[in-house]
Amino acid sequence: MVRRVIPDDAEELIWHALDGWEIRQFEWTQSTEPARGSILFMTGRADFYEKYLETFGDFYQAGWNVTAPDWRGQGGSGRCGPHPNVGHIEDFSIWIEDLTAFYHHWHDTHPGPHVVIGHSMGGHLVTRTLAEQRIHPDAAILSAPMLAPAGGGMPEWTAHLLSKLICAFGRDKRRAWKVSEKPLEPEVLRQNLLTHDAERYADEFFWFKERPDLRLGPASWRWVERAYSSTRGLRNRKHLEVVDIPILFLATAVDELVDHATIERAVHLLPHAEMKLFGKECAHEVYREIDAVRNEALRASFDFLDKVAPQ
Repeated sequence: MVRRVIPDDAEELIWHALDGWEIRQFEWTQSTEPARGSILFMTGRADFYEKYLETFGDFYQAGWNVTAPDWRGQGGSGRCGPHPNVGHIEDFSIWIEDLTAFYHHWHDTHPGPHVVIGHSMGGHLVTRTLAEQRIHPDAAILSAPMLAPAGGGMPEWTAHLLSKLICAFGRDKRRAWKVSEKPLEPEVLRQNLLTHDAERYADEFFWFKERPDLRLGPASWRWVERAYSSTRGLRNRKHLEVVDIPILFLATAVDELVDHATIERAVHLLPHAEMKLFGKECAHEVYREIDAVRNEALRASFDFLDKVAPQ
């Protein structure tokens, strides 16, 4: 199964961030024909690049080089806190610096056109890096980007204040939510949030068995607090209006992990943005959905790239 095997002609590398931190990197370069261009794929919170091998294969078969690093603190790029199963970061700016440095290295060593794809938290960080004018790819695709976390019925300002207070009481590195001890039930609930495709969802657990160090659980309270803080910056319309590259949003109106209204607002404010919108047939992980949804998302992606990033 292509989703559960590292391709023979792909490489797994280590890139060193500016402070020396080891970042795990997937690299799949066209070997026989000139590349159509180069894709930099940035995954979501608690993700690792193995989850997207199938999608990498789709872009590779279409002629693109594919590069995908694991974010610092997750996947195969170590951990930033004392608890190996808690996703911790002191500030999202650390990831912005990593992405900026990695992008420029990648841009200078890979042929264009250069396209950045960001999923969920990766979409948040790509958008912020674009808004801060740190990177200037030819185009971007944002898959269910976490421009704001879903509030779960709580006002954003309340959630942010609560997370600040919890961090102030010294629980900043503790997990922000619990994992149910009931067998099976938490995984069924989690799958419903992510994808309707049970086999693709199971790929994650295949890789946990093959490579146990990839597994990561809930985020820390500092991650939550910093996520809300970073979200406030992305609400500044002036920051979005200066992003002058074409952007395709892949989104679902019923996403329970990210706030869809914030995505709609960003599409309206970004000068060259468009959106492929799904409904209840699609959960959060658009590129890992059932075939009917996934094929439509891929078709939209390729049509968009042919239009805005010709070879």
